Amino acid sequence: MSKSAKVERDLLVFSIWAVLGFGGLALLLEGFSRDSYAVSAAGIVAVVVGFIAHFVVNAIFDTGFKAGEAALGIGVFGIIVLVFIVGWATGGLSRNDYWSGLTLFAVLAIGLPVYLSTRYGLRGAFSHFHVRHADSRKSDQ
Repeated sequence: MSKSAKVERDLLVFSIWAVLGFGGLALLLEGFSRDSYAVSAAGIVAVVVGFIAHFVVNAIFDTGFKAGEAALGIGVFGIIVLVFIVGWATGGLSRNDYWSGLTLFAVLAIGLPVYLSTRYGLRGAFSHFHVRHADSRKSDQ
């Protein structure tokens, strides 16, 4: 990919997450503060649309997620899980907050295998996680 195509892809991805990612986060946090599942669900939908738009950009430019993008996504997911667990453990979550968090985690957990199967196919997605080492082949003989 040419340098200008890489810059264009990076700008598109940044723009997508600047609008849909931060907008979704704002709606999610507003839903938590107002104790409104509907507002939180709208934030979750915005985040999902951001992922879909990112997938489309990756497909157009025939690339996958960069290592930094994947690391950032996993790190943010870990922080969100930690905050949710601390809120649950301290009793600071209302019923709507609890269900909003579970909905977010369920959507993200379902999204990973859906992405992998659409990007690599079912067999290819499995082979990204299951690697046979040379030592295991020797023990099979």
